[in-house]
Amino acid sequence: MGVLDGKVVLVTGGGNGIGKECALLAARAGAKVLVNDLGGGVSGGDEGSAGPAEAVAQEIRAAGGQAVSNSESVTSMAAVKGMVEQAKDTFGGLHAIINPAGILRDGMFHKMSDADWDAVIEVHLRGAYNVTRASVELFREQQDGAYVLFTSTSGLIGNIGQANYAAAKLGVMGLSRIIAMEGAAKNVRSNIIAPFAWTRMIATIPVKDEASAERVNRMKNAMRADQVAQLAVALCSPKAETTGQIFAVRGNEVVLFNQPRPVKSVARIEGWTPESLIAQALPSMKASYTDVGATASVFPYDPI
Repeated sequence: MGVLDGKVVLVTGGGNGIGKECALLAARAGAKVLVNDLGGGVSGGDEGSAGPAEAVAQEIRAAGGQAVSNSESVTSMAAVKGMVEQAKDTFGGLHAIINPAGILRDGMFHKMSDADWDAVIEVHLRGAYNVTRASVELFREQQDGAYVLFTSTSGLIGNIGQANYAAAKLGVMGLSRIIAMEGAAKNVRSNIIAPFAWTRMIATIPVKDEASAERVNRMKNAMRADQVAQLAVALCSPKAETTGQIFAVRGNEVVLFNQPRPVKSVARIEGWTPESLIAQALPSMKASYTDVGATASVFPYDPI
């Protein structure tokens, strides 16, 4: 008996990396799987191919599982609605969506093109909207549905050169939170994962110094996509009874993130002016500021 017996799961970006491992593990956990992957490059600039998604579906079927493939883009609402219908037509329903589909177009913000901004927002944020909006009415009607969306420490903490990616991924956090709140009464759950794993996307990060080379080597050798898949599949199961949360997976470590809440406040009976804010309020809060360190400053230790 698997934790997803009787469930139908759509996995986007399922042809490679985290998506592939999620699709394979979901099938081993008892799910019928719709493997979606555009089959494009990491930058999202090519036409794509049906090959990667179908190869994963074939691997699942060869192991005795049930799977079909889809090579449409999550950036198209019509295409995503088609995925939902394909799952229903092929397997009789849909109960969970794992959505790691993504691209990277890194660059310093002051040099970023409109095209690179738009492309990343379209895939990550619009894609997350499309897969949730196209299925949420079905999930609410059947009072059974789970989303596992993907955020990033680039958004939660920050990384230089990833303003477009960070903005999109922090947007996914807000989207997931509202879906969880609105879906609670209908047993529709939504959680997000910030993954640490060696994938094609991570391999595109430029290595410019010894520190970044060491960080990339740690990711390559100790943080694998299959480790992220364990949590993603667990969160799809009704047995998890978890919603509205932010997780990270770093090797064999599972991290629960806090969510924005007030950390300090100051008040002045007569009200504030710019001068008094500068002289009193801001200095009194300074000890509680969050620094502008990148992800590596928050996770400086080797993965477990």
